[in-house]
Amino acid sequence: MKKIVILHSNIAPDASDDELDCLVQAEAIAEALRTLNYEPVLLPFEINLNNTITMLKSLKPAAVFNIVETLDSKGSLIHFAPAILDALRIPYTGCPTQAIYLTSNKPMAKKIMRDAGVSTPDWIEQDGFISRQNDCNQYLIKSSWEHASIGLDENSLITFTDKAAMIKEMKLREKKLGGFCYAEAYIDGREFNVALISDHEEARVLPIAEMLFQDYAPEKLKIVDYKAKWDADSFEYNNTIRRFDFQDDDSLLISSLREIALQCWNVFSLCGYARVDFRVDNNSKPWVLEVNTNPCLSPDAGFAAALEKAEIKYHEAIGLIIDNALKSTRREI
Repeated sequence: MKKIVILHSNIAPDASDDELDCLVQAEAIAEALRTLNYEPVLLPFEINLNNTITMLKSLKPAAVFNIVETLDSKGSLIHFAPAILDALRIPYTGCPTQAIYLTSNKPMAKKIMRDAGVSTPDWIEQDGFISRQNDCNQYLIKSSWEHASIGLDENSLITFTDKAAMIKEMKLREKKLGGFCYAEAYIDGREFNVALISDHEEARVLPIAEMLFQDYAPEKLKIVDYKAKWDADSFEYNNTIRRFDFQDDDSLLISSLREIALQCWNVFSLCGYARVDFRVDNNSKPWVLEVNTNPCLSPDAGFAAALEKAEIKYHEAIGLIIDNALKSTRREI
């Protein structure tokens, strides 16, 4: 059997739920690989890079299934894993180093999208850069690097007064958000996730999901925040519902979301699998919030739900992702 190393974040014993989920993904992927007659080996990606490199050289895997989300609990170091695999010339799943780096820095990704003609909400960066093309006065303060809606809650929404005040507010929230942050114009409207997977060298758009904010009070902020993703006892978690079925009058919007997701795939040279997150305003205009090059593959997460809706079995999708890694040419170093 071919050996596949599942390279995952090194999780501390006192890790938060979003970090622990990486181990859930690893176990699910391992089970799928066994079904496909591969030999899976779980390997934590340590801050002592020499240890990881030594283990990878010793194991000599046919490929690495890369689900590293953090290094030393820092999302800003996510690109270290594929960079080392490039240097070792080991095939790996998912997106290449450059794509992971560019998209994990969310303000940088927004600049690239703007340059490519992809609509993304206005934003203000902590270093003073500002992109305000519209008159929106409501902004969400978000982490520039961290994933999983870290630090995002109802208190993240603030009113724009001037740039200096926004930068001061971002500075105050650095610790909660895990480092540098930015303020993004809040798009009042609907929220969608578009999952993509490489299917025989081409990107396939999986069934598009809308996140419904069920029984939310009119004044309650309708966003997929940290509680909605990770706090199983919260109102937000139990009332943020995913749906895949739409009325005919949404057909043009769904088509537009597909086209923009594929455009993002091409702009960032994605491969393997990815997810693009959208808000759609009250005029039905889509705005890209984020391009996720390492979306969660837990069996109860959105990507797996999209696979199920597409009638693709979980292990079959893992097989497609592995095949893409094994057949692709060596990544550029």
